[in-house]
Order: sequence, then structure tokens, then C-alpha cells
Amino acid sequence: MNKKHLENSHKPFAPLQNARLLIHWAALGGHEEIVGYLLEKGSPVDPGDDIAMTPLILASSAGKEDVVHTLVAQGAQIVQLLLANNADVNIVDKRGATPLHRAASKGNTEVVKTLLDSSDIKVDPSDAYGNTPLHLACEENRTEEAKMLVLRGAHLDVENKEKKTPLDLAPPALVRQLVALKEH
Repeated sequence: MNKKHLENSHKPFAPLQNARLLIHWAALGGHEEIVGYLLEKGSPVDPGDDIAMTPLILASSAGKEDVVHTLVAQGAQIVQLLLANNADVNIVDKRGATPLHRAASKGNTEVVKTLLDSSDIKVDPSDAYGNTPLHLACEENRTEEAKMLVLRGAHLDVENKEKKTPLDLAPPALVRQLVALKEH
């Protein structure tokens, strides 16, 4: 299947075998160009199949990194949709990490901004290791995310279980920027 075939198809978003859409099969097969095309044409980003497997889960499981990146690039839109439907912005995983922890550590600026715009967001939650989102942003040298967190009230002096503050984990240039932000 190629783009030409898809362009001539009258039902590109109709369920196929196992209630999967074309985007499921394209993601599983690692066809990044087709996934991108389907998204451009309005395919849902993360529909579940008959056992709730999404294209992102299938691509991740199959090690199709290019497809994963294409799907995750739609992430801020997904977060906005979830927030519009009252998703819990402070939900935690088995390690106590919130979506803000994950977005800050991965450098997903748009998702961090979207989460911080939520009135319910907790800016300094600690995960199982005592790390706040700011710890993780500093450790990964995520400058923009760290600055956004500080401007929203994240504390520079919170210690994790290793007695390290976010500033202890940050490179010197980031330390200077964050301290300057707090002073103003």
C-alpha cells in the first residue's frame, strides 16, 4: 500500500481486521510516510483497536522509532484534548511520576506549557525518588522547560532522596539562568 493507493481509497478511516484502522497497520509496519499522510488527511491519532491497542502502542512495541516520533509530535494536541475532557493532570504512574515529570524530562515544551496552563496542576510533586519535574528538567538540561517551571513557582531548594536540589543537577549555565529568574 502506498500514498497513491490511499489517495484513491474511498474509506481510508474505516475499521479493518481487529477493528484496526489503516493508521494502526501503517504504524505497526513502520510506514512513517503513510502515517504522516493519514494524519494530514484527518485520521484519528490514537484510536484503540479491539483490545485497546493504539498506533503509538503498536509502533513502540515494534520498535518503529520514526513512526513513534511522528505520532508523539501530535502530543500537545492530545494533551489539550485530554484536558478539555477533564483528564487528571496530576495522575501518577507506578514510580510516582506525573505527566509534568515526563514532559519536563523529555523536553516537550508544548506539553509542559499546556500542562502549566491548567489551573489544577501541581508544579512541585515528588516522584518515588523525590524528584520534582524541575529536578528532571535540570538533570536533562531542558532550559526552556526549567524556566517555565520556575516562572510558574517551582522551588529550587526541594531535595530529592539523594539530598540533591534541582540546582545540584543543573549545568552551571542553567543554574545562573534559574537563579536570575528567581531573583527578579
